[in-house]
Amino acid sequence: MTGSTYIDFDQATTIGKKLIRTGDNPNFGLLIIVGINLGLRIDDLLQLTFEQLKKAEITIVEQKTKKQRTLQINDNIKEVLGYFKVDLAYELNGHPFTSQKGSVYSVQHVNRLMKQYFGKNRISSHSLRKSFGRRVWENNGKSDEALTYLSEIFNHQSIAMTRKYLGIRADEIKDIYLNL
Repeated sequence: MTGSTYIDFDQATTIGKKLIRTGDNPNFGLLIIVGINLGLRIDDLLQLTFEQLKKAEITIVEQKTKKQRTLQINDNIKEVLGYFKVDLAYELNGHPFTSQKGSVYSVQHVNRLMKQYFGKNRISSHSLRKSFGRRVWENNGKSDEALTYLSEIFNHQSIAMTRKYLGIRADEIKDIYLNL
């Protein structure tokens, strides 16, 4: 199996919050938290602004699919935004996911930081989106209904595609061997 894998939601939350609280890399910490809570592709995630994140909900047009999508800003995101000063948003032209030089992160830079902070093989910016999916699936009793919702959120053609995307079948087969 190729491609990226998901990160445990709680582990990602812990690392993201630590990067924010310690001042180690607050903008990247925020990217982790927002990424695992909104389930956006990295190109759409990097376009978000502080102004959007401070609202209760935002509507975007996904770059890849050109489909409109409305997202709810949940308490996890609101909590960590409290660590950012309002004037900081203006300093950074409103973009939260910027480097120390003030430019919006590139996908390549995000991927380097993902490997730096998570240190695993097959971890990339896409792992944040997959972590969101796994969390939704687990929080909804690993049900087919959850997969139906995720299939719609991810714009997948089928539940089978969503199952494969999240690596669910591979994990279940692995468990069969481990539980003999």
